[in-house]
Amino acid sequence: MRAYQTQAEKIMKANPAVRSTFTMSGNASFLGSNQAFLIAFLKDPKERLPIDQVAGQLMGGIAGTIPGVVAFLQPNPALEISTGATANAQGQFAFALSGIDPNEVYATAGKMMAKMYEYPGFLFVNSDLYNHTPNLQVDILRDQAKLYGVSETRILTLLHDAYSQNYSYLIKKATDQYQVILEVADDERSAPEDLSKLYIKSDDGQRMVPLNAVTSSRLVIGPQAVNHINQFTSVTMFFNLKPGYAIGPATQFVEKAAKQILPPGIQGSLQGEALVFQNTVSDLAALMLVAVFVMYVILAILYESYLHPITVLSSLPVALLGGLLTLWLFSAEASLYAYIGMFMLMGIVKKNGIMIVDFAEQRVRQGIADDQAIHDASLERFRPIMMTTAAALLGALPIALGYGADGASRRPLGLVVVGGLIVSQFITLFVTPAIYLYLEEFQEKVLDRVPFLRSGGKSAPSPDPALALQEEMGD
Repeated sequence: MRAYQTQAEKIMKANPAVRSTFTMSGNASFLGSNQAFLIAFLKDPKERLPIDQVAGQLMGGIAGTIPGVVAFLQPNPALEISTGATANAQGQFAFALSGIDPNEVYATAGKMMAKMYEYPGFLFVNSDLYNHTPNLQVDILRDQAKLYGVSETRILTLLHDAYSQNYSYLIKKATDQYQVILEVADDERSAPEDLSKLYIKSDDGQRMVPLNAVTSSRLVIGPQAVNHINQFTSVTMFFNLKPGYAIGPATQFVEKAAKQILPPGIQGSLQGEALVFQNTVSDLAALMLVAVFVMYVILAILYESYLHPITVLSSLPVALLGGLLTLWLFSAEASLYAYIGMFMLMGIVKKNGIMIVDFAEQRVRQGIADDQAIHDASLERFRPIMMTTAAALLGALPIALGYGADGASRRPLGLVVVGGLIVSQFITLFVTPAIYLYLEEFQEKVLDRVPFLRSGGKSAPSPDPALALQEEMGD
């Protein structure tokens, strides 16, 4: 393993796109004995090829020159989705197959892998199935074991204690603690013939029986590890995406391919970050609707009206449409950053409607006509609306341009905010007053006839609206 690491590190350093490297072998607690990872710090994007080409060069160089080594790219984004106990060491996204028959599961996994290679957006596809590993299969000779008085449980326990690094006890000291692990020495269990050196005590404890007297062993080619999901044999396929490809279409392709390939006895499902992202997108859409409903309730209490909150919230669809249109124009994906930008955009744009409607409602309570009140509100609140919008827009502009470390991944957030603010600013300043007047007319002609729906915020008209306006301005 160390020789492979050294060779891989030389290949990495020889690539002109790599600035520096860092390696770690299977001695780490979170890596297997035959695994290692190498972190490559790349140069500035202006000094190297695009990331998909660099990744292809690095992966092809390692896998093509070192026999028996499989290399894959594992990106580390600035914003990650927690996937719990699901490991993503072999890829950012995963799709798992599980079933009762291991041979059927392995055969279906091969067909599924071949289908996934057809999708152009996958940077690489691999799996946790290594089905060409030499294995030693041990079969229990039950008749001989019964003859020697050795139970099957004793045989399984012996093999478990000898080869599985069985944790048996914890020694606690004043300043430290030590785990007692029971196993056969490494040099005594490296060959198949070492099984003949093991002896097992009979159930009555009267004699020691050689293990090869009650078992038989043979070399076979099989999986390196038999993985399980919900106690069923499973194979997990990992994949990463090329720049410019979104996770949504990729997962749709995988699920469509699974419906075509998977037989009735095999189940397939997204795992890890792909599953969490899929659930997160649906949850965020529901959360957005809940947020709009909460805003409506609060505004309805504030204005004592069922309709004027709609006036304030009417600018949200226009802003969100502008943000999504900006993503489409710049070919940016609707990532988790984009959803965060949508929530920010909702708060910023709603503020503009509140400033206009709140000012107009104050004028209406003083007896000024609706059209005059909304006209005064639009004029008086135009400057603060433009100032706050410009401040938010200029603050999000560097994010939209992709400045800073890993700025490309955060770019959708800035694009949503900037595009949504520009579109909403040009439209809502004209649409919001019109919606206000239409809803006010609907309130007077329809809702005020129902006592429960009657608005409680309007007072009797003032005999001199101009005088009321001057009093409010302190003149």
